[in-house]
Amino acid sequence: MDTTPARKPGETGFNILLLLGSIFLFYQAYKIAGFSALSSPGAIPMAASATMVISACIIVAKEFSRPKAEGGAKAFFVQILPFTLAVMCGLIILFAVVLQKVGFILTGLSFLFFSIWFLQKRGPASAALIALLCVVVIYVLFRLIFQVILPEGIIPERDIIASVKHWFAGAK
Repeated sequence: MDTTPARKPGETGFNILLLLGSIFLFYQAYKIAGFSALSSPGAIPMAASATMVISACIIVAKEFSRPKAEGGAKAFFVQILPFTLAVMCGLIILFAVVLQKVGFILTGLSFLFFSIWFLQKRGPASAALIALLCVVVIYVLFRLIFQVILPEGIIPERDIIASVKHWFAGAK
């Protein structure tokens, strides 16, 4: 009777990515000083990454001797990458890509609105209100109180803040 456990969905792909990442790290460690000496700056990183490459090779070799997981790609998307997780990862990546160009206020508002609306599964009005309140609190806390520079983007925030400060200074 075969007691070898079946591969889980996505396990082979992950192990191959682990091997490729280990090879990349070994190459990066080699670029530090090459094989010039055991006491060179790259010796320890090369030894560590070589251990990773050897271990990953053993894991990948053993992986192909195990029976395949049942369900194939469908099982991967059900167990490892469900629809909700895929959508949220996509929104996070989009947020990171757009943040510098568009700025924090619009990007944060859009990200929070779509995230809350998608996850909450209620109407867009409540998602918009929650997103607006969150962005206002985050902006006041980080930009105005802690004075953290947030990406400005297409909204001229410095001009607006200067106008508000001038308006309040004139009210005295």
